[in-house]
Amino acid sequence: MDIKFTWIMIERFLAKDIKSFLNEFSAVAILGPRQVGKTTLAKEIAEQISPTPLYLDLEKPSDLAKLSDPELYFQTHSNYLVIIDEIQRMPQLFQVLCSVIDERRQQGQKVKQFLLLGAASKELLKHSSKSLAGRIIYTQLYGFNIQEVRKAGYIDNNLLWLRGNFPDSFLSASDNSSMNWRQSFIMTYLEREIPQLGYNISTEILRRTWTIFAHCQGDLLNASKIAASLGISVPTIMRYIDLFEDLFLIRLLRPWSSNVKKRLVKAPKLYIRDSGILHALLNIKYYDELLGHYILGGSFEGFVIENILSIVKNQMNSWFYRTAGGAEVDLILESSINNLTAIEIKRSLTPSISKGFYNALQDLKPKKAYIVYPGKDKYYLNSQVEVVPLHYLLNLLKTELQ
Repeated sequence: MDIKFTWIMIERFLAKDIKSFLNEFSAVAILGPRQVGKTTLAKEIAEQISPTPLYLDLEKPSDLAKLSDPELYFQTHSNYLVIIDEIQRMPQLFQVLCSVIDERRQQGQKVKQFLLLGAASKELLKHSSKSLAGRIIYTQLYGFNIQEVRKAGYIDNNLLWLRGNFPDSFLSASDNSSMNWRQSFIMTYLEREIPQLGYNISTEILRRTWTIFAHCQGDLLNASKIAASLGISVPTIMRYIDLFEDLFLIRLLRPWSSNVKKRLVKAPKLYIRDSGILHALLNIKYYDELLGHYILGGSFEGFVIENILSIVKNQMNSWFYRTAGGAEVDLILESSINNLTAIEIKRSLTPSISKGFYNALQDLKPKKAYIVYPGKDKYYLNSQVEVVPLHYLLNLLKTELQ
């Protein structure tokens, strides 16, 4: 059944962190995929700053022209916060920013100089890590999480799961228009975004690659198998994997590695980061179609993991755990040495402790253990393992990190 509702503004929780960082650092960078809301968030923050910040979009020729002599431009507007969108389009700018920041710091202007927005992380970090070291802090903007949409009055988690976390997709007038938006998003990346980064890869190969990734949702990465399916070499598919990961389109969840005396799986697990994009790649338009699809479990698992990581961000390390003997945990969060949280994800209203999860708990001895499920109640299965809805776990994690 198609669902329709009225578009409203949803508060982004990252805004509070950005405002704080601007008062602590010379430059703040917001990273994330296109259309995730970086520009909207930056402009909302700008409305609360005086004097009104300057905004430059490096995809606009008129704004690029303003930076024909960037040092002069920044010198002329030295008292303003400058927001630079699509910063990855002009990597040579980082060295200029470094000298400008250092000169201003010598004059006593130490913070709130630049807010940088970028859609490709590795290229951005490569150019800025040396020149702006100690002067910049990086943040990542995820799509909407359950906490954000629930605060705005949307309590149907399944809608966010089906349509995904991108604002325009989730807030579309109907499931049909949401799917149209996501298909357009996919084509934009295939035909415009990736070629603009200098990659000469056919649109057909890119789409097939992305679609195969979708079919592998939640599986251990088998690069040889994927390469064989596409008729390309393993080094080539690894370059494609790096590209999609760099663009925040896929996640490689690495396996736990410690001094546990077990034979551990070494391959990462592969996820399409946005559940809505996953469903679009597999032509899943409606919730009823999702419920009958083989990808159901992997889709729910990836959706839960992305929601959790949007809360913990870089304040906790994230892993999965799997041994050759079958012990397994879907997600491990490590806040400090020997302080582990084990999270199992079950798409069942009556979850139980599997043998693999039980054995993993014996191996890891986490401080806390949860099973996330789609139900509404929370309860204990034993003295250690608590069954919880996703939004409840997000609240616990957010409180723990405050």
